[in-house]
Amino acid sequence: MLSDLELRSIIEGSFLPKRCECIKAEDASLTIKVYDDRDRDRVDLEVKGINADKLDSSRAICNLITGLREDLKQSQAPVLQRAAGRSHF
Repeated sequence: MLSDLELRSIIEGSFLPKRCECIKAEDASLTIKVYDDRDRDRVDLEVKGINADKLDSSRAICNLITGLREDLKQSQAPVLQRAAGRSHF
């Protein structure tokens, strides 16, 4: 299993050049925030309550990142193109 630092580095690095913040809570859940390119204080995507214990393989981490990227794309798409109620978690 990866250390918290390694997991954080993988997740945050996967969104470069955007700024991404991965925070682990006391209950071992993750909160991931991806920030806007132009306004570095504005959050484009925030997902809370990700079960870090389930990120026990490269496939699980890849699936998480892929889902987050898809959610980020949809949040930036015009309203008419967004799929309602989608969630990867």
